[in-house]
Amino acid sequence: MSFSEAVVTVLKRKYAKFSGRARRSEYWWFCLASILINAVATIVLALGLVAGQEFPAAIVVAGIIYAVVYFGLILPSLAVAVRRLHDIGRTGWWMLLSLVPFGALVLIVFAVLEGEQGTNKWGPNPKNADPAYGQPDFVQ
Repeated sequence: MSFSEAVVTVLKRKYAKFSGRARRSEYWWFCLASILINAVATIVLALGLVAGQEFPAAIVVAGIIYAVVYFGLILPSLAVAVRRLHDIGRTGWWMLLSLVPFGALVLIVFAVLEGEQGTNKWGPNPKNADPAYGQPDFVQ
């Protein structure tokens, strides 16, 4: 899965879909996109704060842009992380580890692991899926 396919899949097709599975490439490409989008929003906020000394409305506009980006990425980020956990055979409740010290490290290790081969209880292996239909390709 390419960078653009991953971003489109997560933001358009599976924005708040917590069921199913996500490949490593989908997860990590979206993480990169999320970091880049947040960096741009942070730069806009910083520029708004600097410009706000002369134009106070710039702070408000920059803050609104930053908030929309931040809150707009929370749900798809959680959804793709839960689907990634499903791919390795774990439940989405493992995301609660991020609330525990060093729990995020465990989640990073989980995100790096290869997904389960074949179908698990969350669906078919996304590596064997036909991108046009999102269904498994049974031709071997």
